[in-house]
Amino acid sequence: MRIALAVVFAAFNLPWVLVAQRALFGSMWSIGRLPFTAPWIAWQLLGWIFCALVVVYLLGKGVWWLVLQLRGAWYAVAAAAARDSPPNREQPRTADRAPALTRRRFLARAVYSYAGAGVALSSYGISSAYHLPRLTRRTLRFPDLPAGLEGLTLLHLSDLHAGVHLGEDKMQEIVAQANALRPDLIVQTGDMIDISPSYIPAYVRAFRDLQAPLGVVTVLGNHDRYTGESEVIRGCRDAGQVFVQNGCHVIERGGATLALLGIDDPHNWTADDPQTGDLDAALTAAPPGAFRVLLAHRPGAWDSAAPRGIPLTLAGHIHGGQLYLPLIGWSPGRLITKYVMGHFQRGASQLYVSRGIGVVGVPIRVFAPPEIELFELRRG
Repeated sequence: MRIALAVVFAAFNLPWVLVAQRALFGSMWSIGRLPFTAPWIAWQLLGWIFCALVVVYLLGKGVWWLVLQLRGAWYAVAAAAARDSPPNREQPRTADRAPALTRRRFLARAVYSYAGAGVALSSYGISSAYHLPRLTRRTLRFPDLPAGLEGLTLLHLSDLHAGVHLGEDKMQEIVAQANALRPDLIVQTGDMIDISPSYIPAYVRAFRDLQAPLGVVTVLGNHDRYTGESEVIRGCRDAGQVFVQNGCHVIERGGATLALLGIDDPHNWTADDPQTGDLDAALTAAPPGAFRVLLAHRPGAWDSAAPRGIPLTLAGHIHGGQLYLPLIGWSPGRLITKYVMGHFQRGASQLYVSRGIGVVGVPIRVFAPPEIELFELRRG
């Protein structure tokens, strides 16, 4: 059992060893703002504790089921032996009889299985977090899409989190990936920078090469505010982007008007904040008759956008929870919002919530890989 426990300890510390250099010598010491240090550490620990508890629960259920099956089989064999043997006669042991599965051996095997599952799950999750984002292609259809916007391709980027887990080289690869898709328009829905302003220059150097004929339009995320709102906005503009704050950016294409409504991340921790005031402020700047697309960091804004007849809302913020259990269809993102990831529709209004590109806290993504989305707008 001592060896088994040592294996478990090593399994759960292997991911920490892989990311220790980045975690301990990256953003933790470069923040320079003490109020952020404790939440950062707590987020790391809580993330790993949650993953461990999920694994313990699933393995515990499996072990309990196996114990019941073994106990039932044991009783059946014992009853059959009692019926076939003379009373009070001891059965001789034979050399080829399989040894009984002792409790010690059973526990040792369970511990080894648990350690192996922990290593495999952690290794997969860390590898997934550091991969280039997957491309999601989707055609979005709207009955009132103006003819001039027919076939427009829109690339959605969200939650880059440039910082300790995503450096300049990786950003350059993401920019090359985006440019290769040749979209008409690129939008970013917040969290470009993760906590420290020291990462802004690298972001500017990489993202000044991001290009689209109709431009790059960006809104603010909560981590951008933690970093420094004015510094992030200045960096995005230095990279050649249009930054929209509770307002509207108008694009003309083929005689049609596209109004990109951009709202700030709210100054609160309310789950699914509909941001009614922010959206109303943005709508007042939109020209009448324009086809409207809402850019919001948090997906809860759709609860205000849908009743106001806004055809499309794009958001991020949740990262797909960074952990998704496919068999039961659950993610820890459900603790924050009812719109965790993917496509939603309510009447004529649609919402897409990106899984995002980067990570927060624990650099792990289990069955929730990073994502960028290329949408094609069609009438129908």
